[in-house]
Amino acid sequence: MAPQGERMKRSTERHAPVLFQEAIDLLRVRAGSTIVDCTLGLAGHSAGIARLLGPQGHLIGFDRDPEALALAKEKLDGVCGELGERAPKVTLIGEAFSSITRHLPPGSVDGLLADFGVSSLQLNEAERGFSFMADGPLDMRMDTRSGPTAAQVVNEASERELADLIYEYGEEGGSRRIARAIVRGRPVTTTGQLARIVAPAARPMKQGHIHPATKTFQALRIYVNRELDEIRALLEAAPKLLKPSARLVVISFHSLEDRIAKDSLREGARQGIWEILTKKPVTAGEEEIERNPRSRSAKLRAAERQ
Repeated sequence: MAPQGERMKRSTERHAPVLFQEAIDLLRVRAGSTIVDCTLGLAGHSAGIARLLGPQGHLIGFDRDPEALALAKEKLDGVCGELGERAPKVTLIGEAFSSITRHLPPGSVDGLLADFGVSSLQLNEAERGFSFMADGPLDMRMDTRSGPTAAQVVNEASERELADLIYEYGEEGGSRRIARAIVRGRPVTTTGQLARIVAPAARPMKQGHIHPATKTFQALRIYVNRELDEIRALLEAAPKLLKPSARLVVISFHSLEDRIAKDSLREGARQGIWEILTKKPVTAGEEEIERNPRSRSAKLRAAERQ
């Protein structure tokens, strides 16, 4: 197995930010502005933003994954080194983006970006336990320093609790059969073991190339990381943080995320808080999908603070 540093470097090189130009354009990044990247990841979007901010600008990035934050810092240090005197101020915060109001005062932000997808670093590293493509410990935590692992959830939850969370967060119609199979197969310690247990019990996916355990893995990841609660907290805080005419851009990757974003923006528009800039979500074109298949499910929504 390659050393961790080498594996992380390869993940960074493979990383392709989704809907990059569309996000940058809709954020309307201007020299001297303050832009927040709530989901820094491997700094794919932020590297482009930094080049536009100028020396009076300020880039603020959040990520609760310590490995991703270290790689993002390395990448942004390189970008700022290239820019020299034209580099913006960069502040990186190693916390979940739901903590944003503890770090930023009201009305201080010109643009806010959130890409809710799991980064290539997390998906490609078997040790993180996010994917069944390579066998690894069943972890799934974005912040490996705290919180229960997916293995703890799978092995300690009741059959009914498992069925409910798989149905709610995975939108999996076969959740009860899957939960029953998991309980019979316990203890479950690796991603490969879980995938082998789930596959025969799950309903076949309409798209034949999608693994039948996909929805169960999604459900566990969302549950372990409290992802939907994090998104709700961010969307509630965003109007307070943004200046008038400032922009919010969010990128989601499955229906639960997108539904929360859509409903939040529509309600905000009804209250006169937002002007919605994307009547329909922006999606990736054929060229991007061919280059980066993960972009196929991405939906971008944007709004301007009134």
